[in-house]
Amino acid sequence: MAREIQMVGNGDSVAQNELVQLVDAEVDDDGRAKRTGTVSTASAHIITAVIGSGVLSLAWATAQLGWFVGPGSLVIFSAITFYTSNLLADCYRTGDPVMGKRNYSYVEAVKSSLGKKQVWLCLICQYTNLYGTSVGYTITAAISAGDMHKSLCLRKRTHAADCKISDSRYMIAFGILQIFMSQLPNFHELWIVSILAAVMSFSYSSIVVGLSIARVVSGGIQRTTLTGTQVGVDLDASQKIWLVLQALGNIAFAYSFSLILVEIQDTLKSTPPENKTMKKAVLISLSITTAFYLLCGCLGYAAFGNSVAGNILTGFSPYEPLWIVSFAHACIIVHLAGAYQVFSQPIFSMVESSLAKWYPNLISSKPLEIRNKFKIKMNLFMIVWRAMFVVTTTVLAIVMPFFNDIVGFLGAIAFWPMTVYFPIEMYIKSRRIRVLSAKWIWLQSLSAVCFIISVASACASVQGIAKSLKSYTPFESLS
Repeated sequence: MAREIQMVGNGDSVAQNELVQLVDAEVDDDGRAKRTGTVSTASAHIITAVIGSGVLSLAWATAQLGWFVGPGSLVIFSAITFYTSNLLADCYRTGDPVMGKRNYSYVEAVKSSLGKKQVWLCLICQYTNLYGTSVGYTITAAISAGDMHKSLCLRKRTHAADCKISDSRYMIAFGILQIFMSQLPNFHELWIVSILAAVMSFSYSSIVVGLSIARVVSGGIQRTTLTGTQVGVDLDASQKIWLVLQALGNIAFAYSFSLILVEIQDTLKSTPPENKTMKKAVLISLSITTAFYLLCGCLGYAAFGNSVAGNILTGFSPYEPLWIVSFAHACIIVHLAGAYQVFSQPIFSMVESSLAKWYPNLISSKPLEIRNKFKIKMNLFMIVWRAMFVVTTTVLAIVMPFFNDIVGFLGAIAFWPMTVYFPIEMYIKSRRIRVLSAKWIWLQSLSAVCFIISVASACASVQGIAKSLKSYTPFESLS
C-alpha cells in the first residue's frame, strides 16, 4: 500500500491525498480493519458476560449471608469491579491511554505493563477461568433443560408423577450445539449473538423478579433472618462457615467479566477514545446488572426464605404457571449458548494465533465450494480442535454438575487475580505511583483483602465439591 501511495505521489499529489484518506478510512492506527464498536455494543457484550448463570444463585447467596450482609456484599463487589475495571480500561493502550500502542488481549496488556514474568500467571488465571466458565455454563444450561422437561412432564401428567431426569443427556446436547457454534467467526463478529444473549438475560432475570414478587404478594413469604440460615435450625456451625464463604464466591462469579474486558475494548472505534467509551459502558452495564442482582437476590430470598434452592428457578418449577418458568429456562439456554461463545472465542483466538506464527499452513482456511454456488472457508485443524475443546468442557460438566460449588469456585479463583490484582498492578506501573504513597497503600490494601476473601471462598467451594462427589453418580436420574 505504501508503494502504491508513493507511485501515485510521483504523478499527482491530489490523487495521493485521496488515496491516503481512503486508506485511513478503512484501517485504524494499527493497520487493522476499522473498528466500529460503540457504547451500546460494548455494554451488550458486558451484560452478556455479567448476567449469566451467576444471577440464578444470588437468592441462595443472600440466604446464606442474611438481609444485612447479602445485599451489602452485592453492592461492595459491584463497586470494586467498577473501580478496577476503570483502571483496566486505561491499560488498553500502553504508555498513553489515548495515543499509546494497542493491546489486543488481557495478556498483552499485562505483558506491556508488567513484563514477561507475570504473563504466565496471567495466562493460567485467565484461560483457566474462561475454560471453567464454559463448564459452568454447560451445567446451568443442562439444569434449565432438565427443569423444562420436568415442567412439561408435570403438565401432561400430575404433580405426583415420576418425572425424574438426568441432566447429563442435556449437557451432551448442549455440547453438540456448541461444536457447531464454535465454528463462528472471530470475536469481533459476535455482536449479534451477544445482543441476542443480552436480551435473553434480561428476560429470564425479569421473570425471576416477577415470579418472586408474585409469590411474596400472594403471602408466600418464608422464614428469613438478618443473619441468613440459622445455626442449629438449618445447619450446624461448620456448614454455616463453609456456605457463607461459598456465597461470597457465588457473588464474585456474578461480577466476573474483567476476563474479557480488553478483548471487548479492542472492538471499539477510536473516536471518542476507547477508554472513555469503555468506562461509560462499564458504568451502564454494571448499574443495570447490580439493580437486577439486588432484585433477584432480595426478592428471591423473601419468596423462599432460608430454604431457597441453589438455582432459584428450580424452586419455581413445581408451581404454576409452568409455561412462564419454562420460557425462563428457554431464555437461559439461548443466553448461555451465546455466552459460551463469548468466553470460548478468546481461547480459540489465543491458540490459533499462537500456532499461526509457527505453522501458518495449519491455520489457513481453504474455500469449500458447495454445488458451484456457495464458497465457505473451512480449516480441518480448527474444526477438530474447537470440537475437542467443547467435548472436554462437556465431560467435566457431566462429572461435576454441582451448580453452587462450581460457581463459587470459579468466582473465587477469578475475582482476585483478574478483577483486582492485575488491573491494580498495571495501573500502579503505568501511572508510576510511588511506593508507600497514600494511593499505593489504598490499592495494595484493597488487593490484599480481596486475596484473602478469594482464597477462603475457593477452599470452601473445594470442600463442597469433595462432599458432593461422595454421593453423586453420573447419568443417574435426579428428581
